[in-house]
Amino acid sequence: MNLVERFDEHVDGLFETIRGNREADFLAYKASALAENSKLWMALCVITWLRGPSYRFVAKRAFVAIFVESAIVNLGIKTIFRRKRPDHSGPHPHDLREPWTSSFPSGHATSAFCAATLLSDGDPALAPLYYLVATVVASSRVHVKMHHASDVIAGIAIGIGLGQLGRRLFPR
Repeated sequence: MNLVERFDEHVDGLFETIRGNREADFLAYKASALAENSKLWMALCVITWLRGPSYRFVAKRAFVAIFVESAIVNLGIKTIFRRKRPDHSGPHPHDLREPWTSSFPSGHATSAFCAATLLSDGDPALAPLYYLVATVVASSRVHVKMHHASDVIAGIAIGIGLGQLGRRLFPR
C-alpha cells in the first residue's frame, strides 16, 4: 500500500467514527446533494447578484467560472485519471446520485473552492461563510464514500487555483 492509499484509509477511518450519526449523515448527504451539478454555487451567484450593482461582476464572474471549471475537471482532468471510487456498498441513510466519472479529483470540492474563492473576492464579511460551506461540501464527499480524501484535497487545490486564476484574468 502506497502513502496516498494509507492516507486515504486513515482519513476514511476517521470519518467512519461519525458515519451512522443521524445529524452528521443528514448534513453530509444534504451538502453533497445540494452541490450536485453546482446548483448550490449557482444559487449563491444569484443571491450575490441580487445584493446589488457592486456585487454583480463578482456574481457573473463566478457563474461563468463554474462552467469553465466543470469543463476543465470533468472533460479534461477526470478523463486523464481513471481512479476508482471508494467501495460504498454498505448502507446509505439517504439517496445520492452515483457519479460515472473518475474519482480523481473531486468535482464537488473543485467547484466549491473555485466558487468560494471568486465569491469571497472583496467580501470579507461573507468570505469565511463561503469557505465554510465549501469545506462542508468537500468533506461530505469523503463521508458519503463518493471520494477518497486525496481526491478531495486535490479538488480543493485545483478549485482554489482556478479561482485565483479567475481573479487575475478578470479582476474586480
